[in-house]
Amino acid sequence: MGMANPSVTFETTLGKFEADVFVDEMPITGGNFVRLVADGFYDGLHFHRVIANFMNQFGCPHSKDPNSARAGTGDSPYGAIADEHPAEFRLSNEPGTLSMANSGPDSGSSQFFINTANNGFLDYFSPGQSKHPVFGKVTSGMDVVTAINNTPTDGNDRPKTPVQMISVTMG
Repeated sequence: MGMANPSVTFETTLGKFEADVFVDEMPITGGNFVRLVADGFYDGLHFHRVIANFMNQFGCPHSKDPNSARAGTGDSPYGAIADEHPAEFRLSNEPGTLSMANSGPDSGSSQFFINTANNGFLDYFSPGQSKHPVFGKVTSGMDVVTAINNTPTDGNDRPKTPVQMISVTMG
């Protein structure tokens, strides 16, 4: 019997939401995220890519400056993690799920996104190139996730008014 899945609180400039992280089913991806949360890695970063009715992306270290041209290109200090595609645990990229961002095989790091639509085409068990494993799910504050998703963005999908992650805490 594994440890209970941790609950994480995300405090943003648009409000608070909470999610469970599935470290028991997704130990590589969930464990990587929990380690970064414990480090305070995500505190002070900004959502750098928001696409209405699709997803909110977050977790690039360069996004401390919301106007940085490099926001969206950075990685975790621990480097990339292996892709995690368990046959027995298949969570689809549905609204409210936390999913690993990547730029190809074994390139997941600190960036992740919160789905705001049914994005099953991103599932690692669906046909196609884009494979994004789900490792958590919002348990409260989905209205805040929706508010972030509806914030006006520029031509690069960046919020016109920066949305900051004040803190991410476990407990």
